[in-house]
Amino acid sequence: MPKVAVIMGSDSDFDVVKKCLIALEKFDIEYDAEVISAHRNPDKIFSYVRSAEENGIELIIGAAGKAAHLPGVMAGLTPLPVIGIPIQTSFQGGLDSLLSIVQMPSGVPVATVAVNGAENAGILAAQMLSIKYPEIREKMKAYKETLDEEVAAKNEKLQAKING
Repeated sequence: MPKVAVIMGSDSDFDVVKKCLIALEKFDIEYDAEVISAHRNPDKIFSYVRSAEENGIELIIGAAGKAAHLPGVMAGLTPLPVIGIPIQTSFQGGLDSLLSIVQMPSGVPVATVAVNGAENAGILAAQMLSIKYPEIREKMKAYKETLDEEVAAKNEKLQAKING
């Protein structure tokens, strides 16, 4: 089974990131969740990311707020795909985090979800991994069908209210 690294720049990011972990679990994707700061312990992030592939990691998700350099630093250190989760901050509501993650130089892309969009990071990781893993692809198809059914049910409720 695939393995994903989920790296938070701070333990305060966990309340947001847990939605990502739940999404990964929904698709039976193993993960390693760690707190590693790009600024406070850069040697550890360099070591962790540079050895990720040999440790069975196939994709990395990085969550960070404020300066939010973590996902970009990781993307610069590995050929593995990196997904960034910008964390909402008290300054600019997380726009600072979002811009720090999406404004990457050519050659160092970071796929980025919405501010606090951790669930979508987990789902995007599953979609990316489903290219290689048919069992994840089948779970993704079932998940998409469930979304369709949920919207159809909501529409039926709305139509009942409208038509009394």
